[in-house]
Amino acid sequence: MRLGLIAGNGRFPFLVLDAARAQGHEVVVVAAQEEASADLNAAASRHGAAIHWVSIGQLSKCMNLLASEGVTHAVMAGQVKHAKLFSQGIVPDLLFLKVLKQLASRNTDGLIGAVANVLRERGIELLDSTALLQPLLAREGVLTKRSPSEDEQKDFEFGYRMADAIAALDIGQTIAVRAQAVVAVEAMEGTDEVIARAGRLAGAGVAIVKVAKPSQDMRFDVPVVGVATIRAMQDAGATALSIDAGRALVIDGDAVFVAANEAGITVVGRAVDRKSA
Repeated sequence: MRLGLIAGNGRFPFLVLDAARAQGHEVVVVAAQEEASADLNAAASRHGAAIHWVSIGQLSKCMNLLASEGVTHAVMAGQVKHAKLFSQGIVPDLLFLKVLKQLASRNTDGLIGAVANVLRERGIELLDSTALLQPLLAREGVLTKRSPSEDEQKDFEFGYRMADAIAALDIGQTIAVRAQAVVAVEAMEGTDEVIARAGRLAGAGVAIVKVAKPSQDMRFDVPVVGVATIRAMQDAGATALSIDAGRALVIDGDAVFVAANEAGITVVGRAVDRKSA
């Protein structure tokens, strides 16, 4: 299989590249120049993978590169901040403009789903973004040495209903709760900024609830946490984190739980009903 890796920011693209090459796939990287790390150049070179850099607005160039490289399957890995769409530095090409005009709203599912449709029209199948990284999916149950306290568990239970609602509306996937009150809600800014804001607003003892969408498309926008998430919580005084088992990537593996244990943070993998998810 000749795999196209459409890369945004963070460690996710590096992990997919490593895993794909380890499994014997040829990989072509198309990296978003406004988001992806320059270190991808060295990683691609190490694996003998071609790499191309394109602007977020250059959808036609991205598609042409994938086609010219003979790509048959693609994976989207790494975040492209939704707010970038409103940046004056992004100049959409004609294909991107066509996609935008067809959208009823510029939410994440609508936009990335439309890009997935463009890929399919060109004979490229978009794969589950976690397909190569199954061992990194969150497990069910308490994942750290410390279990949630009674108050933290109450905040989780209160927060699930709220978080599931905003995720279903494609607003965001993370909320912060303290004493069964919503402190902060994610929109375009990302998880770490929500955590920091919650710390400023409510101080120590905040619980963070990060969920998958009720009908999560595992091809894109899968919830991701890492050591950086734990560091952000530690800085903000947040003490508890819930993620959805089987539907969230723990991008740094067990290092996340080691960091959480050192910080006294409890991490829980919420059991999710796959029939309703």
